[in-house]
Amino acid sequence: MSDVERELSWATTDDTQAFGRRLGALLRGGDVLVLTGDLGAGKTTLTQGIAEGLGVRGPITSPTFVIARVHPSVVGGPALVHVDAYRLGSALELDDLDLDADLDASVTIVEWGAGLAEQLSDERLEMTITGEDVRTAHLVGVGDRWDDVLDAVAPTS
Repeated sequence: MSDVERELSWATTDDTQAFGRRLGALLRGGDVLVLTGDLGAGKTTLTQGIAEGLGVRGPITSPTFVIARVHPSVVGGPALVHVDAYRLGSALELDDLDLDADLDASVTIVEWGAGLAEQLSDERLEMTITGEDVRTAHLVGVGDRWDDVLDAVAPTS
């Protein structure tokens, strides 16, 4: 199993959402994305774009207080399970959400999931978003699944 890495920059929220739409169109049931970044980094903005690319029912808002939301597909594709792990103290608490029931059939995005969500899948896309005016995203595709996906949305120069 190989890891593939890419780095991208987005100047606007529109750029962030456009990348999300391209990525979302390539995702399938069983995919897990772990998003990391400071408050306001663009994790939910990115998820909104991914949701559009997947064709799921919105609106997509941060699930901070409900911890997880399921957005069913309106185009016959996988549902989106959107999780905010910010208030979770451990991987055990994440496990208590019983996400395993939805993992194979859904795309699962876990905001604030670093150090907690890796247990959900041996193959996942880890994204760390930094910056204030221009956002920089460091993407690590863990597992062979992500080679072609990252080549399609973030080709190397």
